[in-house]
Amino acid sequence: MNSDLLAITSPLSPTGPAPRTSALSNRITSVLASSYADLEIRDALGTLDARGIKNTQETRRQLRLDVQQELIERNGEIVRDFGQVAEQLKRIGTAIASLNKCCSDMRVHISAADRETGPMLQDATSLMNQKKDVEKKQQVLDAFRAHFLISDADSTVLTSTAEPVNDDFFRVLSRVKKIHKDCQVLLGTETQTLGLEILEQSSRQLNAAFQKLYRWIQREFKTLDLENPQISSSIRRALRVLAERPTLFQNCLDFFAEAREHVLSDAFYAALTGSLTNAEHRGSVGKAIELSAHDPLRYVGDMLAWAHSATVSEREALEVLFISANDEVAAGIRAGIESEPWTRASSDVDASDIFDGHKALAQLISRNLAGVARQLRQRVEQVIQSHDDPTLAYKLSNLLGFYRLMFSKLLEDDTGAFPTALQALEAAALRHFRTSMRDHVSSVQGDLAVAPSDLDVPRFLTEALDTLAALMKSYDTSLAPSSSSAEREAGFQPVLAEALDPFLHGCENLTQRLAEPANHVFALNCALAVKGSLSAFSSFTRQRMQTLDDAIAQHAARLVEYQHVWFLHASGLQPLVSALASLSSSSADLPPVFAPGKLVATSRHLDAFLPSAMEDARENVKRLKSAALALEVTEAAAERFCEDFEAVEDVVLKADEERRVADVHADGGEGAGRLREVFPRTSAEIRVLLS
Repeated sequence: MNSDLLAITSPLSPTGPAPRTSALSNRITSVLASSYADLEIRDALGTLDARGIKNTQETRRQLRLDVQQELIERNGEIVRDFGQVAEQLKRIGTAIASLNKCCSDMRVHISAADRETGPMLQDATSLMNQKKDVEKKQQVLDAFRAHFLISDADSTVLTSTAEPVNDDFFRVLSRVKKIHKDCQVLLGTETQTLGLEILEQSSRQLNAAFQKLYRWIQREFKTLDLENPQISSSIRRALRVLAERPTLFQNCLDFFAEAREHVLSDAFYAALTGSLTNAEHRGSVGKAIELSAHDPLRYVGDMLAWAHSATVSEREALEVLFISANDEVAAGIRAGIESEPWTRASSDVDASDIFDGHKALAQLISRNLAGVARQLRQRVEQVIQSHDDPTLAYKLSNLLGFYRLMFSKLLEDDTGAFPTALQALEAAALRHFRTSMRDHVSSVQGDLAVAPSDLDVPRFLTEALDTLAALMKSYDTSLAPSSSSAEREAGFQPVLAEALDPFLHGCENLTQRLAEPANHVFALNCALAVKGSLSAFSSFTRQRMQTLDDAIAQHAARLVEYQHVWFLHASGLQPLVSALASLSSSSADLPPVFAPGKLVATSRHLDAFLPSAMEDARENVKRLKSAALALEVTEAAAERFCEDFEAVEDVVLKADEERRVADVHADGGEGAGRLREVFPRTSAEIRVLLS
């Protein structure tokens, strides 16, 4: 079998017919070249496997026949099925023809019905469109009425004086203001009649509402109790709303200021006298201020303290009324000015700068206190004019100045009625102080003629220093602590010019009439006394103390000079010192005063002077009240005397040395006696004796 196969497949085999061999080879090649991964082959093999065909020789011979027979059977079944389909299609065609005929009939009937109902449908469509337009117009009308019109009940709440000013009033007022503002939209349309009518109606309603609010606020102001910590929130809200009408708001402020001025004036009068001027007034008046009228300073201080307390209470109460966190009053004023441009003072002024809440509050408080300021001014002027004591006048001036600063800080305004009144009273007190001081100076002119015999501080200066001490104490305690040292010192200079300078000039005149050393002693006593008084208040008297120190140093130097001259004359050393001034270094001859005979007399005079020299020198300045200064002056003069003696001693020693040298060169021996022998005192001995 294998040999036969080899014989068939081998191309070198010479046996067998060539065509059969070629066909078989082609089939074998085709089979071997087939890929079993091909889908068709795989499907075919899968079909054979599903049929369960066994690979036998019989089966291989019958396979093609079986497949063709099965194919013929399947085709026959398909033909039968398509026959049934054809029958169904015939029946469907008949049904479609019937339906087409029915549709044609219906189309004819519909066309006829459409011709009959067309006009009615057009009319219905037109009516539906008209209905939609009417509904839209009704919606617009309802929205317009709801936005631009208010009900009769709301109009009554807004304008009727019988209705209270409550939350409903402010609600309706806000709505009408919004309507008035929104009318600008209507005025922008082609037909402005409706907008103008609504604008006119809303303007009338707003004016009536603000007039009602204005009258209601005036009624509330008449019964308003600022001392009540719980002021009605309605009046605060009403004021902030009324601010949108600056004219009415200002009229309300004027009315309120007038009413509060009367109330505070009556309260001040009651505090002064202890009696009630108003039967409706409630509360305890307390002790009458005028009971302390015998003490002017306390009397004025009590009145100012009452006024300050009233101002603080007034400010706190009015801040609750007029000042809010969002500055609503200022916003209302600005809105009112924008709606009423004719109320502006100048067209160049910005609306935001026209109203300052705190400044307006300060002005209102000043107006409220105008009556109190008038009464206070009358009484304080009476106190000033009825007392001639300059110290009292100056204390009152300082007290008034202190409260003026307090009121200026409290009111944040220097132009108000109260600060202006206090400034005028302060100036009046200062004028009275200057007048009183000048009258006092005129009254002590007789004491300015002769200085005290003991050269002590004169009585008029002592009294002036006592007065000055009181003035300085008042100035030191009443001046505002924020003032700088330079400002304080400059502020006190006018007081020194009135209370001290005239008396110092009097002392200078007395000094000029005295001889030395009395004039210097007297001037030093006066200057030291003045410096002692000023030193307690050196924070604002430094310049004057410096001037006094210069004057003291000048008089002390002159007193030292006087003591020095006295030392020279009393010791007999003056001729020798004077001769030294004319002695030149190139001159070999001594002045005649250095002759041995005269030196002997001078030496004896000096020996007699030295034991009691310091005691005698102190006797010259014994009337100087400062022992330390007297000792300092005497020691300085003694020191200068010692220096002069050293100069004389040097001349004596030098002359002896020159004589010794000349004698040695002349004959080799010692000559006449030396000057040192007749003038034996040394500078060391002088210093010991004068120490």
